[in-house]
Amino acid sequence: MSTTMERKLGQMLVDDQIISADDLESALEQSVSSGISLGRVLIEMGLASEWEMAAALGKQLNVPFITLSHYEIDAEVLKSIPEDIVRKYKIVPVDRTGDTLTIALSDPSNIYVLDEIRLLTQCQIIPVISFESDILESIEKYYSGNGNELEEMLREITDRDLEVIRDEDGANGSEEDINDLSIQADDGPVIQLVNLMVSEAIKMRASDIHIEPYEKTLRVRYRIDGVLHEISPPPKKFQNAIISRVKILSELDIAERRLPQDGRFKVRIGGKNVDFRVSTCPTAHGEKVVMRILDQSNLQLDLRDLGFDSHQLEIFERVILKPYGMVLVTGPTGSGKSTTLYSALSTINDPHKNITTIEDPIEYQLGGINQVQAKPEIGLTFAEGLRSFLRQDPDIMLVGEIRDLETAEIAIKAALTGHLVLSTLHTNDAPSSVQRLTNMGVEPFLVVASVIMAVAQRLVRRICEGCAEPVTAKPESLASLGTPRHEDFSGWDKVQLMHGRGCHSCSGTGYRGRLALYEMMAITDKMRDYIMEGATSSQLKRFAIEEGMQTLRQSGLKKLILGKTTIEEVLSVTVGDE
Repeated sequence: MSTTMERKLGQMLVDDQIISADDLESALEQSVSSGISLGRVLIEMGLASEWEMAAALGKQLNVPFITLSHYEIDAEVLKSIPEDIVRKYKIVPVDRTGDTLTIALSDPSNIYVLDEIRLLTQCQIIPVISFESDILESIEKYYSGNGNELEEMLREITDRDLEVIRDEDGANGSEEDINDLSIQADDGPVIQLVNLMVSEAIKMRASDIHIEPYEKTLRVRYRIDGVLHEISPPPKKFQNAIISRVKILSELDIAERRLPQDGRFKVRIGGKNVDFRVSTCPTAHGEKVVMRILDQSNLQLDLRDLGFDSHQLEIFERVILKPYGMVLVTGPTGSGKSTTLYSALSTINDPHKNITTIEDPIEYQLGGINQVQAKPEIGLTFAEGLRSFLRQDPDIMLVGEIRDLETAEIAIKAALTGHLVLSTLHTNDAPSSVQRLTNMGVEPFLVVASVIMAVAQRLVRRICEGCAEPVTAKPESLASLGTPRHEDFSGWDKVQLMHGRGCHSCSGTGYRGRLALYEMMAITDKMRDYIMEGATSSQLKRFAIEEGMQTLRQSGLKKLILGKTTIEEVLSVTVGDE
């Protein structure tokens, strides 16, 4: 619900003298900072009851209220929406008449959820309000097999299925301080719960596992294809034991709950080794744990499968095969920069070349390449690693990220003295990488002498091949994409677009996997002249487009025409070309 709508809802409660104006301002502030709806905040603060919130929301939106416990829902109606979607959005299908589906939810103002269900079911959706507690009880009643499903799943996962690979060092922490927690965390059911959580995440191709404690519940979410999906959580009573178990696996101090900690562990499952990076952070109701899953089998090292079109791929391969110079890959965290660089190294890996990397952290291990883990706490920074590499007779070097002037200057020195240097920057587009280096303090003449290409990238979700179908795009959606000025897109808005209907293979999302959008700016002689004249990023971008550079938005439009992604995905990661 938008902040404006929440304020109107809150004002209705003030007008009805349920809460005070001060209570409303305090709750709105907490709602914005926590990302939790105003209604839930007011309930948790004890300022309003579920009934009062439901009544106010129903009055505001003109939506009827029902008590789910008074209904017996038909099994065929329950099948209208997959269980994972029901649990994800906390909704319950109540009735279906022809192509009209009535669903109960606690916040019917959430247009996103209603649209998602409409697209998934191809039905007209009629929302009704119900208490969230009633919805959760109904989900457990109708979808959990009388509470035996979790037990059945636990029986299927044993230590024989998932083996923890331990280092020689033992776990950290004092035995006398953590004795009771160790016993709890080593209980059979707790071990099985963590094993289940880990194995299911790997099976579902998740990149991260989030374990989040709240006052009365424990929430578990998997990040799949860049989007968080809520799964059925274990009971709240297992919270401390589960977190302690993960900390023991990661060799962290389980007695320390006040400070963030970082660790890692490795498991062997299904004949393959999978690495986990673990981060803990204290919150109001316990420690939140995030586990990053580094599954080597999911690493895509073929440049042809990443998202390059044929022309881009030809240019990129030609550049990374050059004997010297610097190639920069830019984009925000989680945009696939490391995967692109690993794929580049895999392409140019050769027994006749000495390839060395310094990373923080080393996400995947590549055969035939010398990979160094940066350790700033002992002085092994990116800059120090690069200095050492220059004494190791290198041909190709990769530095995980250029963060400061010292690292930039050493990387440029290496590129100018006959080495190929690959690295990353955090910028919004390819032309901005030049300004980023100069803002660090690098002289423009050094930039033009060393950098041979800047590549910006973003990730979009790929339409599930199992349920892809044609779709008629809304005129306003097409208008929001703008009118591309490139000849490749003449008549693009008349092509047949695709979307994913939602199926078992994609868990009802319509997407399975991701692909990258690329913006590649080669540093030509004319571009060097512009940089030396002090051109801004926007001026460089206009000139690069004139020279034939395909922008991120244009790359996205090409993926739309090929039926690989959707308008919503392209709009979510790109901006219009100016």
